[in-house]
Amino acid sequence: MKPYIVGITGGSASGKTSFLKGILNAFAPHEICLISQDNYYLSLDQIAVDDQGIHNFDVPETIDHHLYAQHIEQLRQGLTVQQREYTFNNPDIIPQLLTFTPAPIIVVEGIFVFHFRELADQMDLKIFIDAKNSIKLERRVKRDAEERGYDLDDVMYRWKYHVKPTYKQFIKPYRAEADIVIPNNIHYQKGLDVVISFLKAKVANQ
Repeated sequence: MKPYIVGITGGSASGKTSFLKGILNAFAPHEICLISQDNYYLSLDQIAVDDQGIHNFDVPETIDHHLYAQHIEQLRQGLTVQQREYTFNNPDIIPQLLTFTPAPIIVVEGIFVFHFRELADQMDLKIFIDAKNSIKLERRVKRDAEERGYDLDDVMYRWKYHVKPTYKQFIKPYRAEADIVIPNNIHYQKGLDVVISFLKAKVANQ
């Protein structure tokens, strides 16, 4: 049986990671495979800088989407693939060689996964995680300080000049293409429960 491919997107800090953890925790490891866009960023020397000399990671050109699409297709065909972990240039993290194993459910996740047609066209189900800008900003400030070591000025600059314009141009327009929109201003549990029940039925029928 060919795997069922689920695409999940939403703006930066909309809650995709937490939502994904909820899905993954509901399945055995052999039942589901998560392959994230975050591990397909190009090397830093290939990422353009803005007019202030700041690297802009929030544009589609930062992603090796051809390799990403190729790996998804290989998983669909039942092949195991490997990819070097992307550590967001954090010198305290040693990147690992990640192994992705075919499974009945394959989850494709990232801010541009609906934008790239060679990714979007492989998806059987599209899920959009939605949240207000003010809530996303609050979450991003906390995340980037704790996980990536960015100070507040850096976070606010990137939000204003990189993140918000990208959301408007490359992410929000694809909300209308989603099969399911999950509001996450306060919580997403009911939406998560619906998605899990649906995917469990898919696994049971394979």
